[in-house]
Amino acid sequence: MTVQDLDLGRPTVQISLDLPSLDEALPLAEIALEAGVDWLEVGTPLLLGEGLRAVASLHARHPDVPIVADLKTMDGGYLEAEMMAKAGATFVVVMAVSHPATVSEVVRAGRSYGLGVMGDVLAAPDRIRAAENLEAAGVDVVIAHVGFDERHAVGGSPLDILEGIVRAVTIPVQAVGGLQLDELPLLPALGAPLVVVGAPLAIDNHTFSPAAEPAALRSVLEDIVRRVKRAPGAP
Repeated sequence: MTVQDLDLGRPTVQISLDLPSLDEALPLAEIALEAGVDWLEVGTPLLLGEGLRAVASLHARHPDVPIVADLKTMDGGYLEAEMMAKAGATFVVVMAVSHPATVSEVVRAGRSYGLGVMGDVLAAPDRIRAAENLEAAGVDVVIAHVGFDERHAVGGSPLDILEGIVRAVTIPVQAVGGLQLDELPLLPALGAPLVVVGAPLAIDNHTFSPAAEPAALRSVLEDIVRRVKRAPGAP
């Protein structure tokens, strides 16, 4: 699976596997896919806990499912992206606040390996300008992100910055960070068709553990998928 095979303008549901081990993440991935989720994200906690093995294991089990590796790359851009591509990732994530050379190197690796590049504006002093710079550097998707620690310290929502970023760029946008269930189906019409289900929706907000019993979690995810794909802008 390469980024060239995907329609990035189509409403799509991605689940972030923000769990520290494959023992926890693999069952959640199965539930999500059964519920109709389109993409799997190897969240940063899972990459820290399991490394490349997390990407390779998910790819081996689900070779036709796009996998996002949330590296949050800040340096060593080409090498990190190359390693994830070889393990089976479809996308990697580079931070807008990294050096422009790092963003360029991740994009160069993406072109070499058919790998999609997401650029994350988390912590950028001017997130709209950061999004513009990411697009100019050649990334495929901009992530309008308000992080876990930031939200708990000072508040905020990606909806606060989404409109400005969507207006500033022509590439697809994701909105990530503390969104509520009822906000997710609104995102395609707001210009963010790549919808992420993550903490605290599918994952407990503080412990990074599954937040519901499997049947209940599947029901929640099925409802999200149905509503996102019926949202304005969906085919």
